[in-house]
Amino acid sequence: MAELAFCLPDLPDVRDFAAAQAVRSGMSQEGLADFLVALNEVATNAVTHGHATAKAVLRMWTVGRSLVVEIHDEGRWDPGPTPGETPPGPHATSGMGLWVARMVSSDIKFETGVSGTFITMSFAF
Repeated sequence: MAELAFCLPDLPDVRDFAAAQAVRSGMSQEGLADFLVALNEVATNAVTHGHATAKAVLRMWTVGRSLVVEIHDEGRWDPGPTPGETPPGPHATSGMGLWVARMVSSDIKFETGVSGTFITMSFAF
């Protein structure tokens, strides 16, 4: 398992770290672009909407031919309907990140509670 704690200024390092781990795990260059878009969207949400003074944590591991990515922050929210299931409106300027992540990942799960928020995505390779 690979792990990295990060805050907003660290996002370029998060993308570099995740890209290296993904390639090392066997992800193709073609799959890497979509993977990095989803990772960036969820990581950015974690450090902009999570707990203001805590770092978020990225964890990555493989299961069979899938790369699993978990991003945890200490924020809590009431998601109501499952996040990212509805595409953004035609003139939306925000609120697209989780929808994009859902579209390019093989699977995405959301958990929020007293321990914060965990978003777990899988990417087949």
